[in-house]
Amino acid sequence: MAFFGIFGKEKKETLDKGLEKSKESVLGKIGRAIAGKSTVDDDVLDNLEEALITSDVGVETTLRIIERIQERVKRDKYMGTAELNRILVEEVSALLAENNTTQASDFSEPLPHKPYVIMVVGVNGVGKTTTIGKLAYQYKQAGKKVYLGAADTFRAAAVEQLCIWGERVGVPVIKQQQGSDPASVAYDTLASAKANYADVVLIDTAGRLHNKVNLMNELTKIKNVMQKVVPDAPHDVMLVLDGSTGQNAFEQAKQFTRATQVTSLAITKLDGTAKGGVVIGISDQFKIPVRYIGLGEKMEDLQVFNREEFVKSLLQNM
Repeated sequence: MAFFGIFGKEKKETLDKGLEKSKESVLGKIGRAIAGKSTVDDDVLDNLEEALITSDVGVETTLRIIERIQERVKRDKYMGTAELNRILVEEVSALLAENNTTQASDFSEPLPHKPYVIMVVGVNGVGKTTTIGKLAYQYKQAGKKVYLGAADTFRAAAVEQLCIWGERVGVPVIKQQQGSDPASVAYDTLASAKANYADVVLIDTAGRLHNKVNLMNELTKIKNVMQKVVPDAPHDVMLVLDGSTGQNAFEQAKQFTRATQVTSLAITKLDGTAKGGVVIGISDQFKIPVRYIGLGEKMEDLQVFNREEFVKSLLQNM
């Protein structure tokens, strides 16, 4: 019962519900992989490999998982297919533990800096502004004072959307007119947040990927200008990815990690898709901790990522 104390029954239910389609799909494929087999042999592992790759786990990560299971089979001499599910859950959890160095726990945890500055990056349409709104809500619920900065000045709709979230959540949004310098907005936001003793600052940035050099320059400039107010800002550069796009999310992660130093990930829109396996692949490939996952429309449906519970919800047989 201790687990519910940490993770909470409601959170677990939200996680299970959000990953329902992914779980159904991946367990169906694994079921077919072991159909008619009683022991884990090369055939079973080949079929399992295919099941994981087609579940958006990614080729390299899948090969690492299969390798780990092969090691277990070698060590244990014999493994029945009935045990395969438990072993798979254990090995995937262990793999994520190697990569996901820091496991965030909760929004109420004390933050290492004040104000704690999170610069949010990602292409348009992945749910970036919505993620910022939901983060603001969760931090505010946890008793933190939050400021939002509308530094995506490229799109008028982005500023409007952030202002709507600010009103909904009841937190201030610092903005300028469309087309103004994003770095200037970030500067104003931090100056205001610092003067008002804010705990958390979330900065929305433009999601243009068509020109990597421009993107790189813009993000570097925003960072440099913020450091004039808060010397070590940003404390976190969070990349938001749309989990429902599967392999496309890998590509976006590649592009952004080349353009700027990304320190954490938020993977959205996992409900309603069968591509939840992408979380395992991205976390493993990029060695960047997944910090948040989006599991539904409600504000509470953005959860702090808990790798053990995620793997159980996705892969464990009932």
